[in-house]
Amino acid sequence: MLSPTEPIMVAEPGTKPFSSILFMHPPAAPVRPGQDSFLADLQLNQIIQNVTAGREPYDLTPLFLSPLTSVEEIAYRHQVISDLEDGALRAMIDSWARSLQNMRSHLAQAAALRYLYQREAVFVVAAECYCAAVEALRRELDDADPASPGLLALRDHLRRYADSDAFHTLGTDARGVLTGLSELRYCLRIRGSRVTVSRYSGQADHAAQVQETFQRFQQHALGGYEDKGRTIIEMDHVEAMVLDRVAKLFPDVFAALDRFFQDHQAFADEVMLRFDREIQFYLAYLDHTAPLADAGLHFCLPTVSASKDLRVEDTFDLALAHVLAAKHRPVVCNDFSLRAPERIFVVSGPNQGGKTTFARTVGQLHYLASLGLPVPGTRAELFLPDKIFTHFERGENTADLRGKLMDDLVRIHAVLHQATPESLVILNEIFTSTTLADAIDLGGKILGTLTDMGPVCVCVTFVDELASLNRATVSMVSTVDEKDPVKRTFKVIRKPADGLAYAMVLARKYRLTHDQLKERIIP
Repeated sequence: MLSPTEPIMVAEPGTKPFSSILFMHPPAAPVRPGQDSFLADLQLNQIIQNVTAGREPYDLTPLFLSPLTSVEEIAYRHQVISDLEDGALRAMIDSWARSLQNMRSHLAQAAALRYLYQREAVFVVAAECYCAAVEALRRELDDADPASPGLLALRDHLRRYADSDAFHTLGTDARGVLTGLSELRYCLRIRGSRVTVSRYSGQADHAAQVQETFQRFQQHALGGYEDKGRTIIEMDHVEAMVLDRVAKLFPDVFAALDRFFQDHQAFADEVMLRFDREIQFYLAYLDHTAPLADAGLHFCLPTVSASKDLRVEDTFDLALAHVLAAKHRPVVCNDFSLRAPERIFVVSGPNQGGKTTFARTVGQLHYLASLGLPVPGTRAELFLPDKIFTHFERGENTADLRGKLMDDLVRIHAVLHQATPESLVILNEIFTSTTLADAIDLGGKILGTLTDMGPVCVCVTFVDELASLNRATVSMVSTVDEKDPVKRTFKVIRKPADGLAYAMVLARKYRLTHDQLKERIIP
């Protein structure tokens, strides 16, 4: 169950025409999503790929690559998500989506058919499916009790649209054509290679007699036939010729079919088609997080503001959690907080202890919050960054002939040049290729610059001295099992850096100390 951490304000229905379930104020121009490097560093590209898998026809990836820039817009999405917690409302949205998928399937089938009348008939079926879906959603939303301005505005739009003359004409015409086609009765007379088509005028139906005659040869009960290998039931040339003769026998019915096909090419309302795509943004993410929630992990709607005072409880790395959950392994949750003048987490501790995972988690939380989505945790107070910058360790690039230290300096300089006081900066294992003294000096200057600039920062480092650099820095340490220091707990807690790397513990465990090696080498 998602628990919003701030009160939800409900707008009066009908105050604003509906145009989008994602945006309170839709952008004037299409959003141009970015492909920033931080997406890979924070494993957000993996999360987005997993979330959108199976929903490729909706083209959701650009929506997940377009963070919001307004707290007001984030609240708009939070309210929609709160409505979608209602099982009945979620079920009606799912039913709508299935109906629209069925409509698109018929349209695709119609476009692939060669024979005109068959193409037109399948097109009418698609239109009738769409009309039934609109009417059903309108009825169900009238009976439902949504609270979000987005779904309230959608309900008002549906009422106006479903009551419009254009929609009534579409539905009446579609049902009239399909009724006319379903009532056609004709006879086929086959003699040799000659097929004669005529009107039905009460002739005897010999189907029962034929079936009775061949009953003695039946070896098993007849069932429904389904050819799963064919998605398009294409007529052959004989069937097409028969259909042409039937059309000549019933010109009014087929004239209505032709007229519908010509008059209603763009029969679907653009606003409803946009809603059908945009609502999948929410459903895809909720479906992605549902297995984790069922496993006992928590998600919440964060309080997002301009304040850089942060507080998050029971959070975790979403990408890692899905990997662990698939292997039925436990997911370790962490807490963190910042209060002014604190702005920089300095994360230290033993290798493989969860430091990088913690840094990724902070970045994921802020990005998911900027999309207006629930975030991992029981409680979350986050800020809305104007941009996220990351510096994760890279291997040496032989093409540019720069050493690793120079590459680190060039990349960090670019981050400092572009970052603003409203940015989020994540530095992971900087200056590992230089001496300790140089790492202290360079790291201190960089964190000093970030302190003066004012963005929120996470710095994962082996240099414990940076953890107490100034009042802006907060020391976070990845911990080990007190009884067995070899075991990592993957808990990252707020405490002074202890300078313990536990290298000797590991060396003793694997008999790699100086004395142990001498005993093994020297007889």
